[in-house]
Amino acid sequence: MVTRFARDHAAGLDRWCVALSGGADSLALTAVAATAVPTTALIVDHGLQADSSAVAATARDQALALGCVDAQVLRVTVGTEGGPEAAARSVRYRALDDARAGAPVLLAHTLDDQAETVLLGLGRGSGARSIAGMRPHDPPWWRPLLGVRRERTHRACAELGLAPWQDPHNADRRFTRVRLRTEVLPVLEDALGGGVAEALARTAAALREDTDALDAMAARILDTIGEGGLAVGVLTPLPGAVRRRVIRGWLLAGGAVGLTDTQIRAVDALVTAWRGQGGVAVPGATPRTRLFAGRRDDMLLLYREPV
Repeated sequence: MVTRFARDHAAGLDRWCVALSGGADSLALTAVAATAVPTTALIVDHGLQADSSAVAATARDQALALGCVDAQVLRVTVGTEGGPEAAARSVRYRALDDARAGAPVLLAHTLDDQAETVLLGLGRGSGARSIAGMRPHDPPWWRPLLGVRRERTHRACAELGLAPWQDPHNADRRFTRVRLRTEVLPVLEDALGGGVAEALARTAAALREDTDALDAMAARILDTIGEGGLAVGVLTPLPGAVRRRVIRGWLLAGGAVGLTDTQIRAVDALVTAWRGQGGVAVPGATPRTRLFAGRRDDMLLLYREPV
């Protein structure tokens, strides 16, 4: 599958990176990736366990033995914002992005990871964008194993004589994904007669197609608007799914970050349920200020207030 992915996406590419944890998924991916394109392994040492340095060193040795042209250990400090899972993920992606030197990065997310992501989106009520899951090709991140079950990567490592690292966090029930993996998905598989993970992955793929089409419609509308305010008269006739995407794009262009579906719908209410209400606070990237979306006459406007 990685070879086919390289053929489809890596034409003319002289190198790529692979994010290697030392676990079975990323180890199997590294073994195949190194035979397809000159590969640099990027090993993030989160420092969350006493033996993390030794685990990273072993992964580096394995990468070089598998034919990687380089293997780098990236040591990071994990904060606390958003909880342990989110904090580790955030610092990991930043480290990979800083180290990739312009090359794409292969991530070893499998079909099982995709199914868990869809369930997380459903549970959080995050909307179609979240339930659509992870993209196979989302530059600079590439996920060639999204159609592969986790058990297959374990078999591949056994066949290659590789000894994957067993991350103790993968059995720690404090983490939501672990509970989904070990408790929720097995119950669903039993109750629905199997094939649940594959069905969830197919659902994600179908939703991505719909989301991409609606996003493209919204982008064309935004291109005609230009900078500044957003005319209510332009928004009112649009279907809700398109209108909220236009609003989201406008907010992001104006400096908003990390928008939730609830915040976008609150701004949408300035168009659809206007009663003279005040502005809607949205998260912004500018320190010591708060970003608001408000309505003045027939225009939506962004403004900032000091904290």
